[in-house]
Amino acid sequence: MRVFNSFTLSLTLLASSTMALADGGGQRLALLPKMATECSACHIAFRPNFLPTSAWKQVMGSLDKHYGTDASLSPADQQEITEWIVANSQELGEAPPDNRITKAFWFTRKHGTNHVKADVWRRSSVKSPTNCQACHVDAANGDFNEHNIRIPR
Repeated sequence: MRVFNSFTLSLTLLASSTMALADGGGQRLALLPKMATECSACHIAFRPNFLPTSAWKQVMGSLDKHYGTDASLSPADQQEITEWIVANSQELGEAPPDNRITKAFWFTRKHGTNHVKADVWRRSSVKSPTNCQACHVDAANGDFNEHNIRIPR
């Protein structure tokens, strides 16, 4: 019984820490300025806890074909950003298909059809599930608290 209780406690702690990370709970990590600048040139700079470390390594290792775009960086910048992401991410859960944040378990749990209707993604003010700041008003600062969501019309 003691082993079962210990196992249950471990699973509960892991689940709550994963949700806190994915939901932006707890202390917000300030982004590496270089990462914020480079990534935000095309989209919001996603947080290291949005993908497992192994997925981030794959994403950062293939910037020349970054989801259909050449997002190449200088070798020094790529190394600096990759090292920072690796140092600040965790190997929690499985990597989502194609390393897409929008296909991650935590994302689909929070943004599935029970929470966000399909027409919301098609609104011109939203456009895509990757446009976090459309609904998460302070997403750029790492605030993904569900109490600070404003779904645009």
